[in-house]
Amino acid sequence: MRRAFVVLVIAVVIVLVPAWASAAIRITKIQYDPPGSDTGSNINQEYVVIRNTGSGAVSLRSWTLKDKANHRYTFGTFKLGAGNSVTIHTGKGNDDRNDLYWGSGWYIWNNDADKAFLRNAGGNTVDTCSYSGGDQYVNC
Repeated sequence: MRRAFVVLVIAVVIVLVPAWASAAIRITKIQYDPPGSDTGSNINQEYVVIRNTGSGAVSLRSWTLKDKANHRYTFGTFKLGAGNSVTIHTGKGNDDRNDLYWGSGWYIWNNDADKAFLRNAGGNTVDTCSYSGGDQYVNC
């Protein structure tokens, strides 16, 4: 009986540890309507900020960020340190530890309303953030 209990506890820990780790990753801001007209000249001022609120670094490899229209950004090899944030810009640029670039030639986030979905490598939704216009950004 004791051995079965130990095996059960180990199985529960193995299943839950990834959930604890991913629970620390949050969408904190969406800049969906950058200042100026939507001519493409300010496309990198449209962005999403993701923050690791946990106490350890988390690999975001194969995680996805998408909108309601299914525009999808897939993270490559990227580790988000504890307490750190990364900004995913809509347009093109050079990725570094603070800024990643979607590579889109046009705006992703609707100015009137949209919803961001952050999913881990297993496809499970880790966080969402919705807005319905009225400003240029939303703090999630």
